[in-house]
Amino acid sequence: MATAPPPSRQAPRQVQAGCAPRSVTSHPGSVAMAAGALSGLVAVLETYRGRDRLVRALCYGCQLAGGALAGPQAPPSGLPGSLLAVSAQLSACRTALRLFDDFAMLSYSCGYGLGPKDEDGLVRGLSVLCNLANQLYYPCEHIAWAADAGIIHVGSQKWWTLSTALWAVSLLLGILRSLRILFQLRRKLRQHKCTSSPLSQKKMKAQAKAEVLSILTDVADLSNAIHWLPPGFLWAGRFPPWLVGLLGTISSLIGIYQASREGNSEAV
Repeated sequence: MATAPPPSRQAPRQVQAGCAPRSVTSHPGSVAMAAGALSGLVAVLETYRGRDRLVRALCYGCQLAGGALAGPQAPPSGLPGSLLAVSAQLSACRTALRLFDDFAMLSYSCGYGLGPKDEDGLVRGLSVLCNLANQLYYPCEHIAWAADAGIIHVGSQKWWTLSTALWAVSLLLGILRSLRILFQLRRKLRQHKCTSSPLSQKKMKAQAKAEVLSILTDVADLSNAIHWLPPGFLWAGRFPPWLVGLLGTISSLIGIYQASREGNSEAV
């Protein structure tokens, strides 16, 4: 008579011909990696910037999926409509949370001032103008939000347009700034190709890569910003929802990647 396996073990599985047996042992390394990933995610979600990055990616991801599934259907219903509704709610959530960003932006702008004296003059000028555009963006958006919420009785559309225009100006200035920095880095790499140390060259190449990613992010966001301006200006109002979601998802994922790289470099 066959005996039952010991309580501490499972009965062996039947193995089909040509198939390798499955391991029934646990993998502490995999568990540790999963726990580390979960801890990292929790740490990100506990910070405002980290949570905002993830919410932004989810917002645009839902818009991409909803717009792609809806196609030419208007208004979308079913799953596409639900995804677009989630995207709209997440966007409204981020708008409300930005009510408290003025002071952080003001602190950064005051800390930067007119820029360090050893920095390139054009880069400093572009940075100061970019900070100014960002600083003006927030109160304009707050007024538009308050008008839509019925807190103040003014027309919201002109304030939304003004805030979007300031965002577009900020993005354009950021692109020009990154292009200027890239030009300088390329010139330095050429001039000091034989004299600079490998570590110095590696740092400059890493900085150049970061600036390229920043340009891609800003170009994607600038495309959406122009789309949200009043019709008649360039391609304003012509993007379908899925394209807006795609561009926003690309910029969001690049932002998450850059933030993770910065976190890893600080931890080293």
